Amino acid sequence: MSETTSRTLELLALLQTHRHWPSRELASRLDVTARTLRRDVDRLRSLGYRVTATRGSIGGYQLEAGSELPPLLLDDEEAVAMAIGLRAYATEGIAGGEVTALTALAKLEHLLPSELRRQVNALSAHVQPMRRDSPQVSAELLGHLALVCRDRDRIRFHYESRDGTASERLVEPHSIVSSSRHWFLVAWDVTRADWRTFRIDRISRYFNTRVRFSPRELPAEDAAEFITVAVSQLAAVRQHADVILDQPLTAMRAWFGPWAAGAEAVDETHTRWPIGGESFEALIASLAWIEPGVNYRIEGNPGFVDYLEETSRRMLRAASGGSERSDPPGVGRGSGADDITKR
Repeated sequence: MSETTSRTLELLALLQTHRHWPSRELASRLDVTARTLRRDVDRLRSLGYRVTATRGSIGGYQLEAGSELPPLLLDDEEAVAMAIGLRAYATEGIAGGEVTALTALAKLEHLLPSELRRQVNALSAHVQPMRRDSPQVSAELLGHLALVCRDRDRIRFHYESRDGTASERLVEPHSIVSSSRHWFLVAWDVTRADWRTFRIDRISRYFNTRVRFSPRELPAEDAAEFITVAVSQLAAVRQHADVILDQPLTAMRAWFGPWAAGAEAVDETHTRWPIGGESFEALIASLAWIEPGVNYRIEGNPGFVDYLEETSRRMLRAASGGSERSDPPGVGRGSGADDITKR
């Protein structure tokens, strides 16, 4: 918001007390000159606010009582942002969202200054966000969950998992995230003593216990990253392998963050990291994220080891301009991978 717009809003807030404000006092409150104050008052008048002025030694300004609601005090960029946001809201998988967005847009257009109405009307008619093909969630439930995240209230609810298993949950809510065509609640599960993600469309019989809790540190940069990792781990996993890293578990976790899920110490200097994916290519992509300079070996999937050997040979030939190399099979010579083991 520009300085002028912010100052004009502050002026309007003062005038809405409906008391008479001496010019000098208003100028002092806003830290502006008398000339700037007059310009700000003129701007309010141009937007439909009836501001009366009195002259003389006690001259000042007052907002007339009983006037109709004037146009919204928005600049062009703010009006466009609201219009686009409402259009996007209609496709966010919220029950009744399309009707709510359309009625809100109609009210917004009615309250905008005439010079912005045509632009906002065009945006609402021609901006078409991608529609979600996903279960609907209640706007009321989203609102309640947002409040308990803010107020740090423990909540209970009935939950149905992906395989249809029903359970009662007691959680400490952290954040709400919209991702992968669904709404998720990130929360600490009190009973299971661990962080969990819950699809909000599967939550029912919500109850606020009004019991406050102390905030916990999320094992990720933010809730969106936590959801990204959780969703990726729910994808179909057809291939598995273990990566044995020449790196202590603490250092490995510091490098990978939430992507270190499932890693465990082999000893003080080595870590076992399970990887999985839909294909061998997905497993290779996981290896690319290992910290440079850290040696590692592959265990647990002979088929993947064979594929990795063949892929490494093709990559070496490509790196040498297509000529044959007599180097023994390996993974990324010089990249930190020093051994492939079929176990």
